[in-house]
Amino acid sequence: MRFHGELIDEPCVIKPGDEIIVITLDKVTDSAFYNGVERTKSQQFEIHLSECDLSMNNKVSITFKGDENKAMAGKGFLALSPISRASGIAIGLEDSDGVLLPINQPSKNMALLSTNNTLRFSAFIQAEPTAIANQSIKRGPFSAIATFHLNYD
Repeated sequence: MRFHGELIDEPCVIKPGDEIIVITLDKVTDSAFYNGVERTKSQQFEIHLSECDLSMNNKVSITFKGDENKAMAGKGFLALSPISRASGIAIGLEDSDGVLLPINQPSKNMALLSTNNTLRFSAFIQAEPTAIANQSIKRGPFSAIATFHLNYD
């Protein structure tokens, strides 16, 4: 058996500073979730790509990878980090059209330009249905971690 292949460079450059993106979500009270609010307003964030070599690839999709919230398994919400004091909530991610981007699944393909590209996404807090029903949402600081992977096509 013989294997052949080629290692190539990424088609685009990630703007310096966009490798680590910190998103500060708006504060929300637990009582808001008990009074009919299942999720918060979306907080936009962007990933900037430049110097794209379109001869290599002209489309990109993104996959946000992380631990899925177990209480809402299969729905694609990001779990809070174990060190979080808050509980009963998860993080949701959306594309620029407001469509949920399930964690660990690729987004739809987005066309690339050879110059600058701005990929727009949003994040929000989603209450777990069982935590709402049991009124068991715990207050406190929280964090969650996801890594983004660019998939060129």
